[in-house]
Amino acid sequence: MVISWLSSIEKDAQAIYLLGDIFDFWFEYKKVVPKGFVRLLGTLADLIDKGIDIHYVVGNHDMWMNDYLEQEIGLKLHFQEFIIKEDNKLIFLGHGDGLGKGDYTYKLLKVIFSSNICKWLFSRLHPNFGISLGQAWSNKSKKRQKKLVNEDKEILAGYCKEQQKNNPVDYYVFGHRHIPIDVKIDERCRYINLGDWIHHNTYAVYYDQKLELKKF
Repeated sequence: MVISWLSSIEKDAQAIYLLGDIFDFWFEYKKVVPKGFVRLLGTLADLIDKGIDIHYVVGNHDMWMNDYLEQEIGLKLHFQEFIIKEDNKLIFLGHGDGLGKGDYTYKLLKVIFSSNICKWLFSRLHPNFGISLGQAWSNKSKKRQKKLVNEDKEILAGYCKEQQKNNPVDYYVFGHRHIPIDVKIDERCRYINLGDWIHHNTYAVYYDQKLELKKF
């Protein structure tokens, strides 16, 4: 589905921003490329060759990404949140994991998993075992993602409200939650979560000075 979407926007897209977790699990071995993503990577490479900038914000399912995809197909990798400006609109982009108050167990695990020693130890595992282990952990993580029940309990919405007090923007756009969300932060700003390409097939488009959540 995501490949069909990429093909459909080829003629209109000036830039594409992928906000992480595009892969269920990704680890860059020195001599091994994970199986199963050839058509997706080929499509991304083709769009880049045609002059479309594609930015990839590293998520928690692919936190062990290094520079392979940057060098091999030309993705522009981002390991931190950043702000872009379009038509005088400020758009804050990030994956979203680890932001805001709470979820301290995950934040501790992220520090451990992203350490060099953890990456080195994982690289000692045979890819057949290592990738299977990573995918199993990924599936467990996805099951913890819950539907938006109450905006006041949404960690990323709370993060946006705190950020907006001192560093106001027009849009906050995240992945990570794997569900489509469009929440008003204040009179100026909205928080949009892109959803996923497994259950929702949702994405966002910035056009004519507006950023809108859409379904493919």
